[in-house]
Amino acid sequence: MKISDLKNSGHWPTLLTAFLYFDFSFMVWTLLGPLAVQIGETLHLSTQQKGLMVALPILSGAVLRIMLGLAVDRFGAKNTGVAAQLVVIGGLLFAGLVGLKNYDATLLMGLVLGFGGASFAVALPQAGRWYPPHLQGVVMGLAGAGNIGTVLDALFAPRVAAALGWRAVFGLALIPAVLVLLAYAFFSKEAPVTAKQKRLSDYWALLKDRDAHWFCFYYTISFGGFVGLASSYVLYFKSEFGLAPVQAGDLAALCTAAGALLRPVGGSIADRTGGIRALYRFYTVAGLALMAIAIGHSLVLNTALLVIASGALGMANGSVFQLLPQRFAKELGVMTGLVGAGGGLGGFYLASSLGYSKGLTGSYLAGFMSFSSLCFFAIIGLGLVKTRWRTTWGALAAARI
Repeated sequence: MKISDLKNSGHWPTLLTAFLYFDFSFMVWTLLGPLAVQIGETLHLSTQQKGLMVALPILSGAVLRIMLGLAVDRFGAKNTGVAAQLVVIGGLLFAGLVGLKNYDATLLMGLVLGFGGASFAVALPQAGRWYPPHLQGVVMGLAGAGNIGTVLDALFAPRVAAALGWRAVFGLALIPAVLVLLAYAFFSKEAPVTAKQKRLSDYWALLKDRDAHWFCFYYTISFGGFVGLASSYVLYFKSEFGLAPVQAGDLAALCTAAGALLRPVGGSIADRTGGIRALYRFYTVAGLALMAIAIGHSLVLNTALLVIASGALGMANGSVFQLLPQRFAKELGVMTGLVGAGGGLGGFYLASSLGYSKGLTGSYLAGFMSFSSLCFFAIIGLGLVKTRWRTTWGALAAARI
């Protein structure tokens, strides 16, 4: 594939602005994570409260992905994207002008920031509908690369908060928010295709298929682990090793970048070896790394292990989406919403369980060990389905599974 293929086949301004929208949205989606230390100190929050505060945007985004997916088919991706961005901008404006005065206000802000996480259901179909089937992989990879936004907030939010106060972070975030909204509103276009409108009954119908349950479970662990860790790194490094928020943010960015950048690598490995075999490897690495993190007490070693865990989970994300189109080609839009919601639920579970584990026991051990066990349950699940998958729909698939 050549770059000229993208320019000649679809609408590159829509692809670019969809990426920018997705990138900024993911940045604000996890914004409370890098700021959790400063917000927690100002509002005198407990460890459990901070854990729930950083986890709630993930849960909100999970639910809103399905809602925005339905809105895309009824009102258009562009209209839905603009409306979602305006909600996020309204939340940032309120937090920048008024501030977050108490714990309840932080939870409300988390619900609003969930609209950023739900951008997955808008940006990817808007970009993808412009391009032919043989370019879908690269288009989805380019548009989906916006999850690198989680790295940007880890790098910059603690620094701005240290220099100007954490309230200023929300105000300054309005600058890229408005610029991205203007670029998206002026340059993105609706694809000239008619998509079948999804209904809630479509989701319920697919949930009767046991394979849908497995895919949701696998993405609950892979993406849930990636985003749940991304929201918790700063709190973890601060409480475990006494790092300043800026130092913790730098390490958080390093760990998050591994998962974000290695996602397409995971998809590529799955193309060559088969998605099931790739997931075996990635879940094993992630599970062992999380187990070692739970009992480790070295900053250097634990950071390295978190990079490994995040990278393995990121590659597992790519592997899940290598398998998904082979099994649910005709229902891919609905299934993308379902597995995306599952991933958000996994992220909420991991981030909140880490907070509660630390608050109730004084250690993160229980939180990490519980999620590590889920990785090994996923491996058991792969063993249960691999023969059936490979001898039924996998035998007809155009790719290795």
